[in-house]
Amino acid sequence: MAAGLGAESDHQQQKSIADFDPQIKKPPKRNKYAFACAILASMTSTLLGYDTGVMSGAAIFIKEDLKISDVQVELLVGTINIYSLIGSAVAGRTSDWIGRRYTIVITGAIFFAGALLMGFSTNYAFLMVGRFVAGIGVGYALMIAPVYTAEVSPASSRGFFTSFPEVFINGGVLLGYVSNFALSKLSLRLGWRMMLGIGAVPSVFLALIVLVMPESPRWLVMQGRLADAKKVLDKTSDSKEEALQRLADIKEAAAIPPECNDDVVAVPKNGRSGKAVWKELLLHPTKSVRHILIAGVGIHFFQQASGIDAVVLYSPRIFEKAGITSKNEKLLATIAVGVTKTIFILVATFLLDRIGRRPLLLSSVGGMIISLATLGLSLTIIDHSQKKLTWAVGLAITTVMSFVAFFSIGMGPIAWVYSSEIFPLKLRAQGTSMGVAVNRLMSGVIGTTFISLYKAMTIGGTFFLFTGIALVSFIFFYTCFPETQGRNLEDVESLFGNFHWLRDSNAAKKTARASAANNQSSGDASSASNVQLVGRGVTNSNN
Repeated sequence: MAAGLGAESDHQQQKSIADFDPQIKKPPKRNKYAFACAILASMTSTLLGYDTGVMSGAAIFIKEDLKISDVQVELLVGTINIYSLIGSAVAGRTSDWIGRRYTIVITGAIFFAGALLMGFSTNYAFLMVGRFVAGIGVGYALMIAPVYTAEVSPASSRGFFTSFPEVFINGGVLLGYVSNFALSKLSLRLGWRMMLGIGAVPSVFLALIVLVMPESPRWLVMQGRLADAKKVLDKTSDSKEEALQRLADIKEAAAIPPECNDDVVAVPKNGRSGKAVWKELLLHPTKSVRHILIAGVGIHFFQQASGIDAVVLYSPRIFEKAGITSKNEKLLATIAVGVTKTIFILVATFLLDRIGRRPLLLSSVGGMIISLATLGLSLTIIDHSQKKLTWAVGLAITTVMSFVAFFSIGMGPIAWVYSSEIFPLKLRAQGTSMGVAVNRLMSGVIGTTFISLYKAMTIGGTFFLFTGIALVSFIFFYTCFPETQGRNLEDVESLFGNFHWLRDSNAAKKTARASAANNQSSGDASSASNVQLVGRGVTNSNN
């Protein structure tokens, strides 16, 4: 009997203590179907990364084989990003017309044609034609992959999923670097042509595999195909309730009345008019849309203006300036750059939905500023030294790696994640296209002027310039970028239009600290009281 009472009292004690334990809400599991869709769509970005990375090493052999000047090398390397402006401008309209999925198929076909043209080039002019076609494909891939991924992703995993295009870009860049090293042993005439032409093989596979993907639910709603959109949302949402809420939000954004629930409905004309979209985006934007446009375009401007493509496209030249003269050693060091970028972009994918966009972005830019300043200093010391300084060479190589690491853990993926999720639905394709256009324009400017720039102001001075730009970007991000983590795409617009979120964020931190202190003191008192209550219960029970 006493044993029974003792067991009962133990049960009561455990129950009483458990009653005061906080209830922890488990995050939803990753949606495997949405995960697969995001992976398939983002694989197109591998071709983009390969075309960018492979030219870094191929340019060494092309210059030697075709006897071209440094200015021609700059044009060959950098103009692909200028050409991509055409692709990104057309891609937004194409994706609204034929859908996100078939736009990805077109992207693969364009990359296939560009790779073949470059691989069979007989002279510089022919090679530039191939780069032009490949540039169109780059513009398409940069625009469509993040948009499709954002539109199929549930809010809980959107940051993780929409960072995939950047992951695959980095993977493609690394493959390009490895291709440079592996094929450098071939004859001069064959080697660089194989490097460029081999990109045609995966483009066929990627164009075909995309056909098994579903269409974007947001595009389906914009076409009035509610039943088809609901099927996709049911598969790509974390719950049936979330699927219904996402559908309701998309219908509202597309100006479809809530009571319209037929399988196919008519979409109001102002929900699809291209002219109305551009007017609302550029000519008569609301306060929130203006803020979104500045943020969406600004992050792409600073992503490239801070010099990442100077390192990606010209790393062999940078290592040469740092004191590495052997071709093999330069190409191996370049592979190390690719490995570093890829590792840290993978780390970033797991942090985006845990830490949030804003703290990760600010930490990333802070690290980039320090790395760029140190790289500029080390290259300046090497440039002015009469003998080889091993420590300075090591510092230069280390800071190149730290720069790409800090870029890849924040600025790299967040530019695509953020710009793909902040624009309202009816402005998303065009708004994202504008961001991509600015990104490619700045990348083109850096790519086509870097050699001339460092010849005019020294290699160290060029990286000091990038340091100053990165410092300005930190101030811009700190003042203009609200946190979007965990928000539904249709809710994000409400964060923009003023800076109340910045004041609220600071106030919330102060309130949280004060609340934590109060909870701690009251919690100690409550715990003592609870123990007394439990103790009394045990005593009474024993009695």
